[in-house]
Formats: sequence, structure tokens, C-alpha cells
Amino acid sequence: MAMHNTSPIVQSLPGSDDINRTVLPNGIVVLSRTNFNSPSVVISGYITAGSIFDPEEKLGLADFVAAALMRGTKRNTFLEIYNKLESVGASLGFRASTHSAGFSGRSLSEDLPLVLSLLGEILQQPLFLDEYVERLRSQLLTGLAIRGQDTAEMASLTFDQILFDGHPYSLPSDGWPETIKMITRDDLVNFHQSVYGPVGMVISIVGAVDQEQAAEQVYDVLGNWQKEGQIQPGELPTLEPLEETIIRHYEIPGKSQSDVVIGTTAPMRKSDDFLPASLGNSILGQFGLMGRIGDVVRERSGLAYYAYSSLSAGIGPGSWEVSAGVNPGNIEKAQNLIVDELKRFVDQGISLEELADSQANFIGRLPLSLETNAGVANALINIERYELGLEYYRQYPGKVLAVTPEDVLITARKYINPDLLAVATAGSSVSI
Repeated sequence: MAMHNTSPIVQSLPGSDDINRTVLPNGIVVLSRTNFNSPSVVISGYITAGSIFDPEEKLGLADFVAAALMRGTKRNTFLEIYNKLESVGASLGFRASTHSAGFSGRSLSEDLPLVLSLLGEILQQPLFLDEYVERLRSQLLTGLAIRGQDTAEMASLTFDQILFDGHPYSLPSDGWPETIKMITRDDLVNFHQSVYGPVGMVISIVGAVDQEQAAEQVYDVLGNWQKEGQIQPGELPTLEPLEETIIRHYEIPGKSQSDVVIGTTAPMRKSDDFLPASLGNSILGQFGLMGRIGDVVRERSGLAYYAYSSLSAGIGPGSWEVSAGVNPGNIEKAQNLIVDELKRFVDQGISLEELADSQANFIGRLPLSLETNAGVANALINIERYELGLEYYRQYPGKVLAVTPEDVLITARKYINPDLLAVATAGSSVSI
């Protein structure tokens, strides 16, 4: 099913001729695309203010700050902010991750100035009032208590500790109970003052608004934002590869299900290896009923409630992992089946038919993911974050079809060594 860049489907995807990219004098990057088929507008974006800046003894600080931003500013109280949004049916929210603090919002086009005004105010003038800080602390601690009893969450966290040992990616961005308890209001204020700023900020606006007018509206609200001494992220440290298979169990007594995560490192998002790895991962544990992994571990052997593989790729080194939920008594059997399937994957590779099915799936679902304003807004953010280029989505079908079974095999062998794996389990060590 060859697709050429001149096809109507490809031409309807975002490209350099219908994406407006503007860099404001203070460094903020604005990406906008007009869509008058909908009366709404979607905002998506981020600031380089993630947990990468957290002191280890106060891990979760970036997450805490992002959660506290909308709890009141110098001009509007917590309730006033929400009342203004709700009165026009608009939304706005913030969340933090490892590298950034992200934000998203939506409104009717006529209410975009209101949402942008609130966004600018919240980013520049949050108050971090004590009463809300303590309420948020209680909520965050409750969330961490729930996480500590979640076998899938704790297996994933344990996996990261093994695979990314000595690297910032080994640390949970939402912190630990003891680090959240250590964070003070002054910590929130100081983090915001030193890390939040225009440099490194990206915002995309998609919907019923002229592209250039969208950039002008952002300039009106955020164009004068200046921050002397805004701290910038440093270079990520080199990740040391595993020298042996490491197996670690996190005990959560009384659980009838245990979760298993087995895997290794993966390419960065902007690496040439990403697409062959992604297509290979689809065949390994995604496509259909969770690919080969799902077929062997769940369907044929009946050893797992679920089993699939995933590829996590971002700014730094990623992870290529297989996850499964099993009865505690079946952990070892499931692990052995997963490792055997990884061996087969890197020994024998994939068939032309398997690849063709995955390629058709990748190409076919792209237009679906870009049918909504939110889908396009997120796509524009990814273009900027990972330096993919404005023509990336139009070139994407051709790039997908250019991948060969040999490319997938070479990439799989580059990253997956079945003798050097991180193996994490969480749950009860005895069957309930």
C-alpha cells in the first residue's frame, strides 16, 4: 500500500505550509495551525521545569509546584480562576514530568484571550498560599500511598531503578513520601523563581483562530516575560549499560496478582533507530492481541492476565520493556517465556508479512490521531520537542515504508541482549 507525499491524505497532514512557527523575542516558541471546521481552540505546551531540577532529598518538588500553580495568583483566587474558566466552558491544567512542566487547555475561539491571559498570570504570578500547599501535600501523599500498593506501578518503578541506575531517570518524578514531607512553601517559591521562565517554553495553538493572530495573542500575554538567571537543564549523564541480568522484587504482601517488567534500553525519540524499533515493538508485543508476547504468554500458555511490550522514547535514553500481570506462582514461568521470545526476536527477526501489517497500521492510524485539534496540538509539540522538522508528518508514511525487516533486526540486536536484562517484579512472593 505505497503512499506518496503527493497523496491527498498526506497533503492534509500538518506541514511547513500550514504550520506557523514564531519565536518571540524572549525565546518562547509558538506553533499554530488554523482549523475553522471546529469552533474550539486547543492549547498545549511546556516549560523546561521538570523533576530533572529536583534536589534528591526533595524529589517531587517540580510535580508539587505544577500542582500548586492554579491555586491562586496575585490577581485571582483559586475559586476565581475556576469560575472564570467554568463560566465559558473552558479548561486549563498543569502537570510535571521528568524534563518539563506541561500545560493544556481548551475553549471556544472567542474565549482564547481569557484562557491565554489566565495561563500567563498563573505561570508568572502564582502565590503558593500555605493552606493550599498543605492540602496538596495531603493529596500527593495519598497518591503515593496508593502507588505503593499498586503492583504495576511498583514493578515499573523498580525496573527504572535497575535500568537507569545512577541516572536521573531512575528517580520517580512524583517523589517519595519522605521527600514530599520535606518540601516547604519556600521550596515551591524558590523553584518557581529560579526555573520557570520564557527560555525553553513552547506553546501550540490549534483550532478556529488565524495562525498569526494566535502568535500575536501569545505575545500580548507572554511577550514581556523576562527572567534573569533562569536555570537551564544541563547535559544528561551517560547511561552505563547493564553488565549482567539483574532481578529485583518489590514485596507487597497480600496481593493476588504480581506484575513483571523485563527489558533494556531503547533509542532516543529523534534517533534514526526509533522507527525500526517502534515497528519491531509493534510486532513483538502490540499489534493485534498484543503481538508475539501476548500470543505466547497469555493466549497459548495462559500464564498472564495481560502481556505486552512497550517502547518509551524521549529526550534521553529510552526503555524497551515487556510487562505482564501474573499469578504470583507463575512469575518464573512467565519470565522464562518472555526471555525466550526476546531471544527468538533477535535471533530470527521478523517476516515481511508481519512488517507490512505493522506498516499499514502505523500509516493508517496517523490521520486518525490528527483528526482532533488536541491531536494536532500535541503533534506540533512533539515536532518541536524532538526536533523532527515541520514536514515530519507528511514524510512519515514514506519513512515507515522504507523500513525493512533487516533494519528491524539490526536495531533489535543493537538494543536487546537477552543475557543482559533488567527484571523487576512487584507483589506477593507467595500465591494467595
